[in-house]
Amino acid sequence: MQTKFTRDAVVIRDVTETPVAIMQHRGDPATIGDTIRRFIAWRKAAGLPPSSSATFNIFHDDPRTTPSLDYRLDLCAGTSRPFDAHGVPIEVGIIPGGRCAVLRVTGNSDNLEPAALYLYRDWLPASGEETRDFPLYCQRLAFFPEVAEHAAVTDLFLPLK
Repeated sequence: MQTKFTRDAVVIRDVTETPVAIMQHRGDPATIGDTIRRFIAWRKAAGLPPSSSATFNIFHDDPRTTPSLDYRLDLCAGTSRPFDAHGVPIEVGIIPGGRCAVLRVTGNSDNLEPAALYLYRDWLPASGEETRDFPLYCQRLAFFPEVAEHAAVTDLFLPLK
């Protein structure tokens, strides 16, 4: 996975509001794989595959500093149409539109921490920008098993005022 980033790699983009279906993961980050498997099964049942419905993750907490039982991550499928939850705890939500610093990450995206740290520790202080009241999130544009892990593409979004 890509671990070195430069200021030129960050693009400020105006993004549009995105309606999403959300499956929440709450608790130990070590069990995210179970939540992902449930999310994939639900997407198949709901007819929202990644090929026709954008895939997002919303990172509410830092797993390094948040007690494991309090950790929160949202798995999202972009959709503006009504859907059947099929008895699964799925919520309707919105990723708000607005200005975002966007950093593209290529390669295995299981660990986006180096990219997130670059945005917060290096890029943000030097940019003069301020974050707005929405957490860091990503859009998984190409990911395993649809592509080889080294060919995965993920955009990391840091919402700005």
